[in-house]
Amino acid sequence: MEDIQTVHKQEGTNAVKSTFQIIVFRLEEEEYALSIDQIKEVVITPSIARIPLTQSYIKGVGNIRGNVLAIMDLADKFGISTEKNITSGTHKYTLVVASDEYKMGILVKDVPQTLRVTKDDIDESPAIVQSATLESNYIKGIIKSGNRIIVLIDIFKVISKEEQNLLARTTDKL
Repeated sequence: MEDIQTVHKQEGTNAVKSTFQIIVFRLEEEEYALSIDQIKEVVITPSIARIPLTQSYIKGVGNIRGNVLAIMDLADKFGISTEKNITSGTHKYTLVVASDEYKMGILVKDVPQTLRVTKDDIDESPAIVQSATLESNYIKGIIKSGNRIIVLIDIFKVISKEEQNLLARTTDKL
């Protein structure tokens, strides 16, 4: 994560707190976030061409700036989606995620927002979170911001190695 040093005055001394930016978005009624360094860009969702015989959360592929990317519905992947048929019309924005091996898009309905948080804002050890994600460990923590509860995830851990390989092959061949 890209750390930004911020100086806070505490009882006459300077304490340096490391802050970083996250991208916050909604999946159904809950708020989730990714570290800003996992997001390449946010674009208006392109037309999506469905691909037969793929997982239900892979909605198809889209052309973003001349690159063909797999488009994923993260709510469907997490099993919290209430929509049966996702189209680019219902999800107006796509978060473009890029790693060294592949690129993909994540569908979101509303404009994502950026938020600056410190390590102190993140509760990394709720027991229910640790046990629920023991195998993949994709939840990095829970952020409390005012009255909001935001689940911070690592998108590269949400996607299994097998899925990453498939995404790399799919976007390379198209």
